[in-house]
Amino acid sequence: MIQSIVKKFGGTSVGSLERIRSVAALCAAFRKSHPDEALVLVASAMSGETNRLIALARSCVAAPSERELASLIATGEQQSCALLAMALIEHGVPAVSLNAAQIGFNTDASHSEARIQEIDTKKIEELIASGVTPVVTGFQGISPSGDVTTLGRGGSDITAVALAAALRSKACYIYSDVAGIFSADPRIVKSAQLLTEISHEEMLELAGLGAKVLHPRSVEFAYRYGVPLVTLSSFDPAAGETWIVKQEKLMEHSIVSGVTSRTDESKLTIFGMPQDTKGLAAVFGSLAQAGITVDMITQAGIEAGTATVSCLVPDAQSTDALAIAQRLVPELGHSGAALDRDIARVSMVGVGMRSSLDVAARTLAILSDLKIPVDTFTSSDIKISCVIARKYADMAVRALHKQFVESR
Repeated sequence: MIQSIVKKFGGTSVGSLERIRSVAALCAAFRKSHPDEALVLVASAMSGETNRLIALARSCVAAPSERELASLIATGEQQSCALLAMALIEHGVPAVSLNAAQIGFNTDASHSEARIQEIDTKKIEELIASGVTPVVTGFQGISPSGDVTTLGRGGSDITAVALAAALRSKACYIYSDVAGIFSADPRIVKSAQLLTEISHEEMLELAGLGAKVLHPRSVEFAYRYGVPLVTLSSFDPAAGETWIVKQEKLMEHSIVSGVTSRTDESKLTIFGMPQDTKGLAAVFGSLAQAGITVDMITQAGIEAGTATVSCLVPDAQSTDALAIAQRLVPELGHSGAALDRDIARVSMVGVGMRSSLDVAARTLAILSDLKIPVDTFTSSDIKISCVIARKYADMAVRALHKQFVESR
């Protein structure tokens, strides 16, 4: 098999004809300077196109069919891929655009959150063996019955990493409008540092805790199959890049690699919950059946056989989560439920925490000095998270970043 490199370009990177021509020039230069490495490209829809197509569907009918909506929004990637292939050909690079059906990108039958089942790499391998650059549509797949499916928001990242895994590529480059992964959101922390490398484990945690550079499912794929990821800017590739690699390949282990926050969650609390595992299973089973994701489950206030149980749920699903908890009162015998939307989750991630014993104590001391009350505090071997009032989120991120990142 020919050694390949997968490069994925997000919506802003192909957001206009000018940007598409710029990407084509970048890829043509790569082909010229790396004649022994095959190039496989993945493109998202042009910036704003998916939202435009969804709005178009909803202006046509009140409740678009999921099957037809998937078929409609998948055309966004087909447009950008065809245009990018045209631009590459103009640069003298043989290229061909391919959709999910043409390459055998097989998924389950879900139209909007499809899971990958198998990728047939034969077509792509034949093309790269003949010197042709495949330009593959991101975000979409094909169901067992031949219907178009979509992988969900951010699905082009998943497409790229899955292809890199299937092709055993040397690396998967993810281009966006920012230069790599930073130790914190530069909009919040002006002194945030560009990370030259980070482990798959750390990136998986950061992606699920508010860092929006990569889709968590794409990082999970890379982690599972050992695919090195590189994130960088298509607008200024020389501005720097971040390599996301296996932990054992890191040159050094920082105590804290990144500090991040989420302000899109609410805390659901159930009071007077009988200490019965069956009851807990009923609550979280009902939430799962409704498609509501939960995190940071805690149990406190144990008294007379009852306890107060809390968890975090997405803001967008919080009203439904509260209704489910309240509906279960007669069945489970708890005393009621409440919702707190004025919360933020501030987290620190770093593989170096495994060998540092005082990170939790220092974190709590910093928040105490700032007079920031901590509602919930949890830790694992590479992560610490605390729930605080939403108004304190930025202050906490800046203080923790200064202590654990800037001072190292």
